[in-house]
Amino acid sequence: MSDMITADLVDLDLSADTKEAAARALAARMVALGRVTDLDGFLADVAAREAQMPTGLDGGIGIPHCRSTHVTEPTLAFGRSTRGIDFGAADGPADLIFLIAAPAGADDAHLTILSSLARQLMNSEFTDALRSAGDSASAAALIRGEEPAPAAASAPAPAPTAAGTPSASQDSVAASVAASSDAATETPAPGPGASETTAPGPDAPETTAVAPAAPATPVPVPAAAAPATLPAAEAERPFRIVAVTSCPTGIAHTYMAAESLENAGREAGVEVVVETQGSAGFTRLDPAVIAAADGVIFAHDVAVREKDRFAGKPTVDTGVKAGINRPAALIAEVREKAARGEATAPAGPGRGTPVERTGEPGDGYGTKLRKWLMSGVSYMVPFVAAGGLLIALGFAIGGWEIDKAKPVMDHFDWGGLDSWAALLFQIGGVAFGFLIPVLAGYIAYGMADRPGLVPGFVGGMIAFDINAGFLGGLVAGLIAGGVVLAIQRIRIPPVLRGIMPVVVIPLLSSMIVGFLMLVVIGKPIAEAQKAMTDWLSGLSGSNAVFLGILLGLMMCFDLGGPVNKVAYAFATAGIAVQNPSDSAMKIMAAVMAAGMVPPLAMALATTVRKKLFTTAERENGKTAWVLGASFISEGAIPFAAADPLRVIPASMAGGAVTGALTMAVGSTLRAPHGGIWVTFLIGKPLLYLLAVAAGTAVTAGLVILLKGMRRTTPEGTAPVETSTNATAELQQPVAA
Repeated sequence: MSDMITADLVDLDLSADTKEAAARALAARMVALGRVTDLDGFLADVAAREAQMPTGLDGGIGIPHCRSTHVTEPTLAFGRSTRGIDFGAADGPADLIFLIAAPAGADDAHLTILSSLARQLMNSEFTDALRSAGDSASAAALIRGEEPAPAAASAPAPAPTAAGTPSASQDSVAASVAASSDAATETPAPGPGASETTAPGPDAPETTAVAPAAPATPVPVPAAAAPATLPAAEAERPFRIVAVTSCPTGIAHTYMAAESLENAGREAGVEVVVETQGSAGFTRLDPAVIAAADGVIFAHDVAVREKDRFAGKPTVDTGVKAGINRPAALIAEVREKAARGEATAPAGPGRGTPVERTGEPGDGYGTKLRKWLMSGVSYMVPFVAAGGLLIALGFAIGGWEIDKAKPVMDHFDWGGLDSWAALLFQIGGVAFGFLIPVLAGYIAYGMADRPGLVPGFVGGMIAFDINAGFLGGLVAGLIAGGVVLAIQRIRIPPVLRGIMPVVVIPLLSSMIVGFLMLVVIGKPIAEAQKAMTDWLSGLSGSNAVFLGILLGLMMCFDLGGPVNKVAYAFATAGIAVQNPSDSAMKIMAAVMAAGMVPPLAMALATTVRKKLFTTAERENGKTAWVLGASFISEGAIPFAAADPLRVIPASMAGGAVTGALTMAVGSTLRAPHGGIWVTFLIGKPLLYLLAVAAGTAVTAGLVILLKGMRRTTPEGTAPVETSTNATAELQQPVAA
């Protein structure tokens, strides 16, 4: 770590009073040393990471961090605040601030060192020594592990804990740093650079086990060797836990949670083996270690990879911060579940209601419902795109009567253009036939994992057959997922568990979903779908314009997030038939036109007023031309993340203008995607492109006006005024 932090990167009198100001002050030191090339661009990346989850930790620690293309080499800056700075920790402000900057393509060794630093923050002597450091050079040496903590020099031998091992707070800083260095070079905890395909072997285990030691000689047991070193007939063998930790970036919280769980395991007399799933990869726990475990702890803020490996055991599922702040409580909880005989299903997603087990830790029912629906929509969209474009091409080549062509299996003329047009049209029709079943099937999959697929597809196909349409698919998917989760809660004899996911669950859930869709709710849903279709077909004049405004606002609100996807799904559902109504095609035209506006506007603004944007933003603006023209709204996200209070309202204004104009002029669109590349499939294409241009001009003008109203600095260094709350509102939907 010697090249990652120097005295020049330490500020023992950090005067900032907000986390944004603290990050700027520490990042400025990195810029001065050439470690960061673009201050504002880097700070935007830090703010985007902070919006995903606060980086404050209990104990007065703030650890903002990110990967960024503006970082030239892995760098750590440290600041000490006398007043304290709020980083979102539950116990109050932080006085020790660590800013970690990792290059976007950081090598494995450096990221392992960063993870080792994260582990040291769990050592109270280490943090106490930093609070008492008298000069920057001493603080930098402490962080590098070159200088032991003053308290450790004369401290008596640590007293054993209840488990017979020294507690983390009793180890010296020098010993802790050395231990982490060993972990990074000899038996490292799997870091972000670890291979996802290399399983740990007995000679080089990638995970660490914390076993209760004998009173005389407390020695940690390596993960791969733990099961083999314990006699099979030992009556009082320790309780064994396997854990998985992960955070969105995979640099800090992942490894801090692992260290905290390991320390708590030592104190509780429990053997803990941790698999750290970093952002760039992970090394799997030995299957023998998992098989021998008595319980499982998931401390994560991103999805646990290959979660089925841990099925059939008592499980505690929580956020990564809980793993850092209350590891002893998590260990006690999993032991209580084991004592009660609670366990996840042997071959399934686990037990519990949708609220209890689906989604990320802390999510409410509304958030989880949104994720289930977005799961179905995300799998449906490729079918919409492929089928819609094929049908549109069929019409473009063969004319509007192509839907009456004979089946190509019965009649196909290799030299006839109409036959090829009919072929495209009929293939597209087959693709469209999957839309509702795929939507329903993957909504159920999002709720109940693989067991939800069969009843979901069955319910979706029934919805398609009875003309219940898009609405019927939504309902069928939700019912299928709920039915599977309910069946999984039933206690069954162990002898039957093997056939549950293959025979029993598909059989029972399909019967129940089929009965409900065909006999109980299918007909009312089909009638509601028809009523909505008739209403859309009757829209004209001011009503159509108002709908265009609403769709434009939704498309530009979160730039690819859930609100954007709701508007897009509404439009694609209308054209997901072989003969869509004129109103449905107008809605599709308005949605695509509005979605093109934000990136095109950012590209235009960076071209017209370069001084208002950083160098990185001007480079992003060049790419945004192509992304906007291709109907990829996400091209505006870098601008919105850095300045949401100006970019998002301006984008919504332009989107509303474009949506209203396309509905007013009556442009139509049969293709669900493509941007300007499918202009030949657009009705009234010239007016359509003028509507897009008008919205782009409005958004670009508003962005320039709003940015010009603030005080600017010389070119290339425009200040970033990031509202954390607004950034969080933007980033959360995008990540979802």
